[in-house]
Order: sequence, then structure tokens, then C-alpha cells
Amino acid sequence: MTSPHLVPDHARNMRILGHSDQGGRADGIQVMVSKGYAYVGHVFSNGFSVIDVRDPRRPVFVRHVPQPQGTWSQHLQTHGDLLIVNNMKDLLRDATLNPERYYRGSIADKLSLEGPQGYAAGMRVYDISDRANPREIAFMEVPGLGVHRVWYDGGDWAYISALPPGFTDDIFMAVDFRNPERPEPVSRLWLPGMHKAGGETPGWEPSRRYALHHAIVKGNLACGAWRDGGVTTIDVTDPRAPRLLAHDNPCPPFAGGTHNTLPLPGRGLMVVVEEAVFDNLGDGVKRNWVYDIREPANPVSIATMPIPDEADYARKGGQFGPHNIHENRSEGFQSEELVFISYQNAGLRAYDISDPFRPREVAACVPPAPARLMDYRPDRPRVVDTTDVYVDRDGLCYCTDMNAGLTIVELEGV
Repeated sequence: MTSPHLVPDHARNMRILGHSDQGGRADGIQVMVSKGYAYVGHVFSNGFSVIDVRDPRRPVFVRHVPQPQGTWSQHLQTHGDLLIVNNMKDLLRDATLNPERYYRGSIADKLSLEGPQGYAAGMRVYDISDRANPREIAFMEVPGLGVHRVWYDGGDWAYISALPPGFTDDIFMAVDFRNPERPEPVSRLWLPGMHKAGGETPGWEPSRRYALHHAIVKGNLACGAWRDGGVTTIDVTDPRAPRLLAHDNPCPPFAGGTHNTLPLPGRGLMVVVEEAVFDNLGDGVKRNWVYDIREPANPVSIATMPIPDEADYARKGGQFGPHNIHENRSEGFQSEELVFISYQNAGLRAYDISDPFRPREVAACVPPAPARLMDYRPDRPRVVDTTDVYVDRDGLCYCTDMNAGLTIVELEGV
């Protein structure tokens, strides 16, 4: 008898190979895969989990690694024998921050970042030379709210988004990572108006949230996603002195929530993913954009990708819209023509952008609804919520969900 976890609600050119409930902690945000092991950051269950995926049809939960109480660790990075895990205040546990307050306006206006924290703020580094047994080797404190997300794909530098005291929200920071046991933040960059302690005043509507979700770095170019603040291109030739090249923001009139900015340097392109954050299109239609960045100082939007329409996802319940993109990491699948995007209640989508002016959806998989909810917030719908995707060198897609565990998907016929 086929497990219900392996029967998709919808599939085209994809099939589900395997599933894991992650040891009963079925909530997940970011996922990385390294030498047959998946690492999943949790949003409700604290810490992160390790899953043996050497047999993708029979993934095996290995262990859960907790983080300090009151701490979010939903984002992580792997490269070589290193794992980096973010630490920041668990905002879902803050009674004053419902989703409306979290996503509308600047976070620093709603929280006190002074005095006793009750959470860890920074990033942790683990040695994963023994893939099943991460061993902590460093903690880099970043005072304030903590680190939201990290970009590290080898080399001497890591790049983080974090909210230090004195700023309105998350900013860009470069970290000297030459010695992983002693990482050190060395520079900062922000959008004008964000440095409140420096006398700057925001020039945007108070309902908008200008905050760096994270930047993706390819070569000497960092592309930043600033939520309602749009996108930036940043020259990191000298990470000690990052230099803003361009800032483009289609919000308004479009809905904002920029979440990922993936440069495709071989083609002079950038794929931009917006995040849907409210149920039933409550924050408008979020889109996936294609930009021409052949001239990084003048990014130009040239197309948007098709929106899933084989079902009425707007009325399905939960969030309908993009969330994360496979980031073309050096140890995983790399393509500048085939793009994988998690689409929350519409599952996983793959797009062919060989013609960047006419992107096409070429494959999709909508996993089944979760058996139960890990989300402890009241009145949440029991629907699929595909949050992230990592694609390995064999083309297997590892998808996380807010409630439904890890689903491993195989691409077919593309």
C-alpha cells in the first residue's frame, strides 16, 4: 500500500520519492543537503534536525540539535565540513507580534533590543565532518535581534542579515570567516533611512517593512532582497567596504515582500522571488521576477513567471505565493536556465527561463496536506505549505513544509 505522504495532490513531470516527519518535529524552513544528510531548521520546534537521506526513498531521522530557549534557528547553511545556524529572537513567541505586526512596518519600533534578552543573538558554527553528529565550534554574537539569515558557499567570507541596536530593521553585514572558530563581523551596509541612531529618518510609508531578508553572493556581486524595500546590487570586491551599486523597488505599485535575489552571472540575469505572508492573498499577488543585470548598476525587470493556475489556490486556504528559491549552490544542482521555487500552498514549481523574456513552468509537485499541525497559532488551515527547496547534483529536490516534514521529489522528463 502506498504511503499517503507519497501521493501528491498535483504533479507534472515530478514524483514524490520519499518523506520524513523529521522525528516528529515536522516543521521546517531552510534545508541543506551535504554528503547524504539533510539539515532542516525549525520554526516552531526550536533548533535543527539531521536526516539521513542517502536512500532518498527511505530517509531516516538521526537527531535533533536544540538551540537556547527563546531562540529561532530556522535558517542554516552548509559547505564542506561546516554548518552555520542563525540565532535570533523567536518572534512567534512574542505576544506583541502577530503576523500583521511582524510584516507591517519596522521591527525595531515594536521591540526593545536593550537589557536582558532571553534568547541567543548571533550565529553558531558546527563541524559536520561526522555528518550525523554536528559539533559546535563557534558562536559569533551579534547584539540586538540576532541574525536572520546567512549566505556562505565556501571561501573567506560569510554574509548575514541582522538587526543591531540603532537600526530600524535587518541590514547587510559581511563576516570574516577565514577562521571558522573565530568569525568576526567587519562591515555594514543599509538603505538610507534605516540608521535611526545616526539621525536618519525613513522615507517610506510606515506600513512598509524595509529589511534585508538576505543577500546571495556570486563572485564580487551581492544581490540583496529588502522585503518591501525591493532589491539592491552590492559590490563586495572588498567585503570590508561593500558598495551599493543600485536600488530598485517595484513596491508600490506591486505588492512587495522581496525575499530572494538569485544572480545568474553567466547570463547577466537575476531571479527575484517575493514572499506571500498572509492567507488568501491578504497581502496581494506575489510574483517571481526576472531582471537583466548585465549592467549591475542598472538592474532592469524584463519578465515575471507564470502563476500556478491548475487549481484555485487563492481559495485553498493558507498562503498562496512564492517563498524560497534553490540558490544554485556550488555543492548542489546548478543551472542558469532551470529554476526551482517553493510556492507554499501550491507546492514546488520548476521554471525554464532559457528565454528570459518568456519564462515557462515545466514541472510541479503539490504534496498532500499535513497529517497534523505543528503551527501552534490559532485557526491555522491544515494545508500544505512548501517553504524551501534544495536540489542536489542528481536533480533530487528536498522540500520543507511548515507542518508536513521533509518531502523528496524527483524531476522527470525535463
